[in-house]
Amino acid sequence: MGMDFHSAANRLTYTRRSAGDDWARVMRGLVSPNNARVADVGCGGGVYCAAWLELGAAEVTGVDFSAVMLSAAREHCGRRPGPSFRQGEAYATGLPDSSADIVFQRALIHHLDDLGACFREARRVLAPGGRLVVQDRTVDDVLQPGSAEHVRGYFFEKFPFLVDVERRRRPSGAEVEAAMRAAGFGDVRSVPLAELRREYAGVNEVRDDVLARTGRSILHELSDDQLAELADHLTDRLRSVAGIREVDYWTVWVASG
Repeated sequence: MGMDFHSAANRLTYTRRSAGDDWARVMRGLVSPNNARVADVGCGGGVYCAAWLELGAAEVTGVDFSAVMLSAAREHCGRRPGPSFRQGEAYATGLPDSSADIVFQRALIHHLDDLGACFREARRVLAPGGRLVVQDRTVDDVLQPGSAEHVRGYFFEKFPFLVDVERRRRPSGAEVEAAMRAAGFGDVRSVPLAELRREYAGVNEVRDDVLARTGRSILHELSDDQLAELADHLTDRLRSVAGIREVDYWTVWVASG
């Protein structure tokens, strides 16, 4: 069924967290955020717009195709100076040529049909010497075994058909790199990122998070009844675990414009 990013019911699904130190450390190792102009394309609830400002960016512009998400992003970022927001598509952001030093795309490309168009638009927006940073999951990232650290792995244990959903929507690392090079980017490379998602006191908090489908578009592929079954499955797997520290596994690609 897929997630409706324009539904008011999903307005806050991507605002209920903050970027962690592990993410910040990897970003600082890949790019120089201090005084940079950052375009966060597919910004969702604005969590990473705020994070780039905390890393020292001079300007951050969040772009999203959903007016609902942009409203949540403005609310999330509050009165802090720096971030601005505009409605636009990954293929047509509406940003001026050469207006960003960093284009950041997190959890975006697996929703797209045309990587080339997305990356060509990023290259247009980047100033000379700018960097494209893409953070997303490959199938290998997604299919790490389930554990108290990688709760997502239990989703596929319970409902194997979700593996097919992920295989259809997630490009391989080689496909991402080839599309970047075809769009004119050079010095393309990738690094793994294990990013803290959330710390839970116990399994009941995990259940609540999953039942709310918080920040997980894959859970919109499940009916409400299936979601309840998944919550019970997680309870069985994590019943004896206290202090659950959930991590998401990502790949981060960086390329020079």
